[in-house]
Amino acid sequence: MYSLLPRRTDVARAGAVLDGAVATSSRPHRQDVLIGAVGLAGGLLLWAAGLHTQAGRVFGAPWAALVPLVVTAALEPLRRTRPQTAVAVGTLALVADQFTTGSLVTILMYTDLMYAAVVYGTPAAARRVPVVTFLVTVAVTIGFFAWFRRPEALLFGVVTGLVTFGPALTGVSVRNHREAAQAARLRAEQTALLAEMDRVQAVTAERSRMARELHDMVANHLSAIAIHSTAALSIDDPATSRDALGVIRHNSVEGLAEMRRLIGLLRDNGGEEGPSAAPTLASLDALVEQARANAASSGLTVTLDDARRVAERLPAPVELAAYRIVQESLTNALKHAAPGPVTVRLDREGGSLTVEVSSVIGTRPGPRAPGSGAGLVGMAERVALLGGTIGTGPVGGGPDGEEIWRVRAELPVDEGTRG
Repeated sequence: MYSLLPRRTDVARAGAVLDGAVATSSRPHRQDVLIGAVGLAGGLLLWAAGLHTQAGRVFGAPWAALVPLVVTAALEPLRRTRPQTAVAVGTLALVADQFTTGSLVTILMYTDLMYAAVVYGTPAAARRVPVVTFLVTVAVTIGFFAWFRRPEALLFGVVTGLVTFGPALTGVSVRNHREAAQAARLRAEQTALLAEMDRVQAVTAERSRMARELHDMVANHLSAIAIHSTAALSIDDPATSRDALGVIRHNSVEGLAEMRRLIGLLRDNGGEEGPSAAPTLASLDALVEQARANAASSGLTVTLDDARRVAERLPAPVELAAYRIVQESLTNALKHAAPGPVTVRLDREGGSLTVEVSSVIGTRPGPRAPGSGAGLVGMAERVALLGGTIGTGPVGGGPDGEEIWRVRAELPVDEGTRG
């Protein structure tokens, strides 16, 4: 899971690129130092060979051309860390170079500084530099043409554009491609992260569903087994032990069948003998009959009151949820209810199915099975998935004034029911 998560440093760096601020170290990059060194060596070589770009300038001494060359070469290590400072000082050095015999290397290094100012500068600089260089190129072209009034004067504008506007335009193109690539990488990482989150959520939801099914299917049988085995061990009566062993055997066989059904659902191999269908409301009679047999020794009388006018088939998720709610409620009654009636009631009111299970609150003699509270949580989760409501807790109104524990759930059965 975590291998798909982008590292914090990558996210910070990517965010900086998308915001236009390239995170750089204050130390010069080795490549920039190498560019400056090679440029300086090349300029000295041309100067030693007597190759200059112009003649008859104010500072005609050959050594004067070395000053702009050295300054420009010294600015190359700053092309990434201080790009705007480098291009500003480099512009002054280039202007100064025009008053000397000149060096081709000085011009070439200046074009690199102009390119770096756009690629590594701030977003404002990246937008401003191409505009300024374009306006300078236009101004130089118009100025020299107006001065000389000859077509050859347009060459000054062409050279100015090649030295300033051309590198700036190239820098804009490179910067846009880099930001597009970085944005695409970020989108890919975000997509992978969202996909992993969806997968984890799906796995978590499936595990929760499996936990609810396992608890609801097995808890009832195991509770009956625990109670009757404890009774068989604590009551020294052959008839009681025989009855308890019968209940234990019946619940162990039923529990094993339920486990096999769950394993079949998990495998879902689509064979000829596929997993059995999920329980429905039509199976409530058998469930109540089984609960009645399990609870007989505890003094509980379990009855089913189906108040629905028509026992129509409801959506499968609704019937499964209602069945599991009744099953878990009967299990809780077997564990905790005092001797007395346990009533299961179904009713259809408008667009909802009402499931209600009530039992007597109190103390009763005999063994009890421990509870963890997972059943109440599972019922609430099932109801929430269907968009229904559930209430559990004590209410008054028992026939003999005793307090009643009631579980009441309302499950929507319209076409918009969520499953």
